[in-house]
Amino acid sequence: MAERKPAKATQKAHKGFTAEERDAMRERAQELKAEAHGGRRGKKDKPGGEADVLAKIAEMQEPDRVMAERLHAVVKENAPALSPKTWYGMPAYAKDGKVVCFFQSGQKFKTRYATLGFNDTANLDEGAMWPVAFALKELTAADEARIVALLKKAVS
Repeated sequence: MAERKPAKATQKAHKGFTAEERDAMRERAQELKAEAHGGRRGKKDKPGGEADVLAKIAEMQEPDRVMAERLHAVVKENAPALSPKTWYGMPAYAKDGKVVCFFQSGQKFKTRYATLGFNDTANLDEGAMWPVAFALKELTAADEARIVALLKKAVS
């Protein structure tokens, strides 16, 4: 009969989630808890709303903070149907409580670029395949115009 290796050796070979991913999951759990208890508060004090989004953006370092601030303004101006909220500790924008798009700081997850992503609730369907996430190293006027078009399509 073959000798079995202890489970401990298997666990060492699999690193699992990074510290940043675990932090994001903890933040999401806190957001869900706040949302569950937030039903008793007025809409103005809704947990995870604009004040929380602005606070998360303020915690970011440049250039992610600058891009997140500009993206927040672009969303508010061009997709007023979307409500700001935090999602895994990052700025996100929801319609009817469901996240449509989000900004993910590259610095938080130690990647070389930030990400603008769209969830399945975004109406971006185009044929059998379409992009749902975009790498951002900076926001140019052309990039903003493309984002505005995506936002308008996403909420249509």
